[in-house]
Amino acid sequence: MPEQDAAIARAGRMTVYELFRSRAQMTPEAIAIDAPDRMLSYSALDAEVRRVAGALRVRGLLRGDRIALLSENRAEYVVLEMAAAMLGLIVACQNWRLAPDELTHCVNLVAPKLLVTSARFTSLAEQCDFASLPRLTLEEHYAALAAHAETEADPAVDPEDGLVILYTSGTTGLPKGALISQRAEIARMAAMRLDIRADEGDASLAWAPMFHMGSTDQMLGALMSGAPVIVCDGPDAERIVKKSAEYKLAWYLLMPGMMEPVIAEYKRTGLRPKGARAVGAMADLVPLVQIAEITTLTGAPFYNTFGATETGLPPCSSGLIPPGTIPQSLSKRQSSLCTIRLVDADGNTVPDGEPGEMAIRGPTVFSGYWNATETNARDFKDGWFRMGDLFRRNTDGSYDFVDRAKYMIKSGGENIYPAEIERVLLADPRVADAAIVRKKDPKWGEVPVAFIAARDETLTAADIEVLCRAKLAGYKRPKEVRFIAFEAFPRSTTGKIQRHAMEAWLIA
Repeated sequence: MPEQDAAIARAGRMTVYELFRSRAQMTPEAIAIDAPDRMLSYSALDAEVRRVAGALRVRGLLRGDRIALLSENRAEYVVLEMAAAMLGLIVACQNWRLAPDELTHCVNLVAPKLLVTSARFTSLAEQCDFASLPRLTLEEHYAALAAHAETEADPAVDPEDGLVILYTSGTTGLPKGALISQRAEIARMAAMRLDIRADEGDASLAWAPMFHMGSTDQMLGALMSGAPVIVCDGPDAERIVKKSAEYKLAWYLLMPGMMEPVIAEYKRTGLRPKGARAVGAMADLVPLVQIAEITTLTGAPFYNTFGATETGLPPCSSGLIPPGTIPQSLSKRQSSLCTIRLVDADGNTVPDGEPGEMAIRGPTVFSGYWNATETNARDFKDGWFRMGDLFRRNTDGSYDFVDRAKYMIKSGGENIYPAEIERVLLADPRVADAAIVRKKDPKWGEVPVAFIAARDETLTAADIEVLCRAKLAGYKRPKEVRFIAFEAFPRSTTGKIQRHAMEAWLIA
């Protein structure tokens, strides 16, 4: 019977809010939010979520409607995302680092019913063209939202409903909106906790902007697990180090560019973490000596990750580098809850040892780019999501990152992947950071150029030539070396060096 079938199907479903709510009922007095301005228990957070959800419902927001949220990390951000999970709404998390034209594109792309801003970014919003979009400011209107009568969850909300839209940028063009479902967020929580063996006592540290998966995925995952969420207003090394000494952490996320201030703060204060299941991220982009230093200070293994906004920590984030070691290999291990292939341009699986594009299936995968039919048709070909990243599979089942498929240097007919050169440079303790970019060349078409931040002031271009000559084929060796300050590297919100900005320096 259809009615009976529907009831059976409902019994097998669970939403983000329902998982959080069950934790609030099990451990009502446990800490849910530790923010700079206030602490909230699970029961207090649940009550506030239900009141804010009631206020949004009264304003006419219905399942599937979008809220554009432009704010720094704060407790209210967490409440709004969980209230959206309760009602089946979608929070489009806006990147406040964008220029007004880019931000206008991101907001208008998703056609929200409401724009919520913090006072810090009101002037930025006023520079954008949002037409007659209704707006609320957290400082002016949130208290009224949180004073509303509590409401009940929408029983029609389904795990496949979208929950957040996080924006990703390619090498060219405007940002794309990645729609991440409640199902994907539940699976991302499970995959991470399986791979690093985290439990409800392991806190989440949300210092990266909440428009980034590093904070949103972790925050939602912690609240579904009964763990505390420590909210930081950005890369505040003093608060990060202090809180790491108070709470045992699950994934102690530190991205390239953020490790040095945290290391300096540990040395200044003498504090040490209470404990962590894993520290760091994106080992390919971190100097090897820094991996040894941060793991020695924290006593935690380095999290050798490879994931994406579109996939969460999968496909390759189950590897841990032991504390205090300089790794001899940065090979990746397949994450839980996914299956992966390396494919050529025609979708055929490539042999072990050959570069191929990573393709993934699994419940952590997002639900496509918002309003991007052609892009989705290309990237989800044959029922696999193609990530645009090149890997090689080793005979032991591990994977080596080669480079972004879309950023490759074509020199004299040879393919050069910048990551291959950067790994050689970053392995030298005299190098604090390095990036390889392409430069037009009348003879070879393109050649690699190295930008290097040196730890040792005596390091010279001749030293770099000797280093690369010992490890790299001639055509891969940088044809030019430029030394710059560590702070001068242009970085994205995830800490990744922006090669195209550096290419512009060469042209200029």
